[in-house]
Amino acid sequence: MPGLSTIGSDPGLQRLLQSLTHVQGKVEGQQNDFSFLNNLFQSRDFEALLKVHSLVSAHMEQDPSPVMYTAAALSLDISEELRFMMPTPENLELLRLLNSPHIRALLSSHDRVANKEFSPRLPDVESDVDFEEEEPSLKVVQLVKNEEPLGATIRLEEKTGQIFIARVMIGGAADRSGLMAVGDEIWEVNGISVRGKTPDEVVQILSNAVGTITFKLVPADLDLRPPKDSKVRMKAHFDYDPFEDKNIPCREAGLPFARGDVLHIVNMEDPNWWQARREGDRSCRAGLIPGRLLQERREAVRQGRPANGGVHKDRPNKFCFDLFVVFLLFVSAAPQKSRWGSFRSSKKNAKTRKVMYQAHQNDEYDTREILTYEEVVKVLPRPGRPRPVVLIGPPGVGRNELKRRLIASDPDMYRSTVPHTTRQRKNVEIDGKDYHYVSRQVMEAEIQNNKLIEYGEYRGNLYGTHIDSVRAVVQAGRVCVLCVQPQALKLLKTSDLQPCVIYVKPPPLDRLRETRTAAGAKSTHDPSASRTFSEEELQEMIISGKIVEGLFGHYFDFVLTNDGLQQAYSDLMNICHMIQTEPQWVPAAWVR
Repeated sequence: MPGLSTIGSDPGLQRLLQSLTHVQGKVEGQQNDFSFLNNLFQSRDFEALLKVHSLVSAHMEQDPSPVMYTAAALSLDISEELRFMMPTPENLELLRLLNSPHIRALLSSHDRVANKEFSPRLPDVESDVDFEEEEPSLKVVQLVKNEEPLGATIRLEEKTGQIFIARVMIGGAADRSGLMAVGDEIWEVNGISVRGKTPDEVVQILSNAVGTITFKLVPADLDLRPPKDSKVRMKAHFDYDPFEDKNIPCREAGLPFARGDVLHIVNMEDPNWWQARREGDRSCRAGLIPGRLLQERREAVRQGRPANGGVHKDRPNKFCFDLFVVFLLFVSAAPQKSRWGSFRSSKKNAKTRKVMYQAHQNDEYDTREILTYEEVVKVLPRPGRPRPVVLIGPPGVGRNELKRRLIASDPDMYRSTVPHTTRQRKNVEIDGKDYHYVSRQVMEAEIQNNKLIEYGEYRGNLYGTHIDSVRAVVQAGRVCVLCVQPQALKLLKTSDLQPCVIYVKPPPLDRLRETRTAAGAKSTHDPSASRTFSEEELQEMIISGKIVEGLFGHYFDFVLTNDGLQQAYSDLMNICHMIQTEPQWVPAAWVR
């Protein structure tokens, strides 16, 4: 074959080239493909890679053995010799190294591994156990008990009284042993039969055990063993403490988490109790968390309604009361409309103005979703399509000022939307710049089709923010900055805009009073009077903020506490930079 003489004497490569020649005459294929393989196999790079592979394979087949077993003792002898030698810089440096605690510990560990002095040592398993012929085959598993939970839960088969392994926590001691599986029947624990005992009694035996725990198990069928390590990530919409959960199978095996945490769900075989890790947690052991169905049932009971979303008629509904409070906060105490499309009624014209706030279909006043977990995925920023920034918060918290500063910092990057209105255009106004001027019939049709994020009526004219106005800013490659009411979030989140929702949170009351007084902040509740916030208005801001968090917190991507306008603005700039340059967790539905 041409070029064969240029190849080294590697017999494997010689056979490969000969096989290629043999196959070429019997298998259909393009001549270019055979020429490519021929040139590849004869190249020096391929030959070098083959040699490296052969050397590594030969090394891996060898059983590595230590050069010596007493390296620590040898270092002490060398140190004694160095003390009587000429104190040259080299000798002193070597003496210092050999006497350093890190080198001593390293050599001591080397000797223990070389001599296979592993700790803890498992006792020898009895080999003369005589089982009756009718008894099933058993396996003996020994685990060392330490501060870490064993990582397994048990269940009782009430009809037979048998105790089984209910679940094995992924990454736990039982899982790492590779010897315990879901469905294994437990016969004995440390020589104590568990027949006729309750799970609590078995747990007590395990709690009293010290050191090594020996299990005698009847192996489960292989098809009962669940698959490991799913790729699902969930964002939690509630706080969870396993030590406050009376129903968890094992509190020590539970995984605490906070609202907003991203969890890696590694096992969902049990619909009531999932196994999960916190995303980014380097711990290999998974923990138990309530499954979605279980938590939804709990939340439905807490809200005083059945899990199917209905309302119990025989007792008060706390959720309806919450909505009533929100309605009062968002409708009764609000300033006049501003240039940026905040359409709320003042006390002077409360009887003549009608505030709607996207009350058609998507209104949160109709039903409240029971949200426990939301599947999320991490995605890279979309080139040329930045995510809109939506600022949410109670009235007076400073959203509009943060928006103004953000846009002023870089008007070419950050833009606001142009509102729609049904009023007549003034001579000094420009259509598409000051407002989009449309007929009332057109705007009402757009409202019915859920095209307006929020809208309102003022002196017989409709005003609103059209979702296409947001799209126009995004399609121009700009970051659209919005200050909307929380009710608009449902429409925004289900659109194709993929907004980033930032909740602007008021600080604690003392700090809120201090910062607003120092800054001379003017009340937004009474635009006709230039005065600072009253004590009642500050308290109302705190209460309103808590209700917004409770009802709409599952929409938030970030929480920004306005503990001082300059710091809050700096934090907002950092968030905006992050979402446009770094991967972010977003709802999985956005990428499907």
